[in-house]
Amino acid sequence: MIKKLILVTLYISLFLNQTYGQQTNLDQVKYTSTNKGKIFLYWGGNRGYFSKTDITFKGKDYNFTLNNMVAHDKPKGYHIDYINPFRMTIPQTNFRLGYFFTNHYNVSIGVDHMKYVVTKNQRANISGSINLPDTETGATFNGVYNDVPIFLTENFLEFEHTDGLNYINIEIARMDDLSKIFRIRNTDIIQINLTEGISGGLLYPKTNATLLGKKRHDDFHISGYGLSLKGGLNLTFLKYFFVQAELKGGYINMKDIRTTESIEDRASQNFLFLERIIAVGGIFRI
Repeated sequence: MIKKLILVTLYISLFLNQTYGQQTNLDQVKYTSTNKGKIFLYWGGNRGYFSKTDITFKGKDYNFTLNNMVAHDKPKGYHIDYINPFRMTIPQTNFRLGYFFTNHYNVSIGVDHMKYVVTKNQRANISGSINLPDTETGATFNGVYNDVPIFLTENFLEFEHTDGLNYINIEIARMDDLSKIFRIRNTDIIQINLTEGISGGLLYPKTNATLLGKKRHDDFHISGYGLSLKGGLNLTFLKYFFVQAELKGGYINMKDIRTTESIEDRASQNFLFLERIIAVGGIFRI
């Protein structure tokens, strides 16, 4: 009987010791030490920069190209619209939702809502022809052009993707913890990460184009594709929340831009872009 009691006591002792030991080890593993299985999302704003571009306009009575066009973004600055649910799409914004399939790698889908405005009253060289009916207001620009300068007045052209230059993309990114470099011991309080990624997707703009006095097309339209690379720093705090700053650059090719009410009227362009992004977000385990 005493032997049985000793054996039972030993078994209970071993069980409690094993359970307590496992729990202690679990307590020592920090939430931020692994990422696999976590989801994340963020919301932020951007500033955009664009290379010069040639834009070709084609229609029933015209076919011409404007060379080395200069464009800029349309920032709103620090504004409550970024968090106003009824006006969140008005500023230049970024949204992303993703999933870590390993501790370092994640896949995500997002929208870069940039704004692209061709600078008004600039001088550009034009090549091609315009031959509109005399009854149309744009007929004053009829002629054949061979790389000659023209001023982009509002009667001739206003061109912008301001609702916006919507880059809907899928991204594969890597995340690396840099906290040891900064001698941060408890990453559940604060953690510094390096992130870099590659992405590609579609351009879905709502283009505002006033061309040769014609009525503009006022609807969203799939116009082309984009490819991009990014690098950034992520500051995670209190396990679940983060601020992320990124530089993102790439190439956009828009071969099918709607410009007027006529389905025959199209524009095309390609250019390089650069974004500065600052976003806030959360990261949680499913």
